[in-house]
Amino acid sequence: LSCVDVCPVDCIHEAGRILVIDPEECIDCGACEPECPVDAIFPEDALPDKWEPFVKINYAYDQGFDAINTLVDAYATEHNVQNPPLET
Repeated sequence: LSCVDVCPVDCIHEAGRILVIDPEECIDCGACEPECPVDAIFPEDALPDKWEPFVKINYAYDQGFDAINTLVDAYATEHNVQNPPLET
């Protein structure tokens, strides 16, 4: 995934079925935005409504993968998708 490769601070991490951006590490440089293969990276203040649940998922990074996976599973169940955010 090229968004991971261009991040100068390595704040994009694989977490099960999705990638998360650690908001504590991110420097908001924007390098990853045009490289995201699913157009899912936005500045937090310009986030489309459909991506809003993923803010909470990203902030769960410091709680570990179990916390992230619980939130992702809940999102997938609620939206009837298998691979969030690839399917919406």
